[in-house]
Amino acid sequence: QVQLVESGGGLVQAGGSLRVSCAASGRTFRTYTMGWFRQAPGKEREFVAAINWSGSSTSYANSVKGRFTISRDNAKNTGYLQMNSLKPEDTAVYYCAADGVYYGGRLSDSSAAYVYWGQGTQVTVSS
Repeated sequence: QVQLVESGGGLVQAGGSLRVSCAASGRTFRTYTMGWFRQAPGKEREFVAAINWSGSSTSYANSVKGRFTISRDNAKNTGYLQMNSLKPEDTAVYYCAADGVYYGGRLSDSSAAYVYWGQGTQVTVSS
C-alpha cells in the first residue's frame, strides 16, 4: 500500500545543516501521520519528530527541538526533516515511518504506532 524511501543523508561538519527526504508511493500516504526516528551505533531506535496528515501539527524530541523541522508536501508525496546546528550526537541512521491511520492518526513518539518504514539513510556529523 505504501512504500517509503529515504534520501539525502551524508557527512556534515558539526554546526552544519542537512535535509533528508522521504519519498512515498501510494496515494494514502497523504492521510497518514509521518514520523522520523533514528538509531545510532550501539543505541536503541529513538523518536525524532512527527507530523500529522495535513502538516498542521508537529511534535519533536527534546534533543532536537529548536534545531530540526519536520514538514511534508502531500502534492509530492514526500516528507522532509530539516536538520540545523547538527551535533556529533546526531549521527545515526534516520528512518521515516507512516502510521497507516486514515486522517485521524495521533502524533506518537512510539515506533509501535507506525506500520510503514523506509530503509534508512545515514547521517554522520563530524566533530
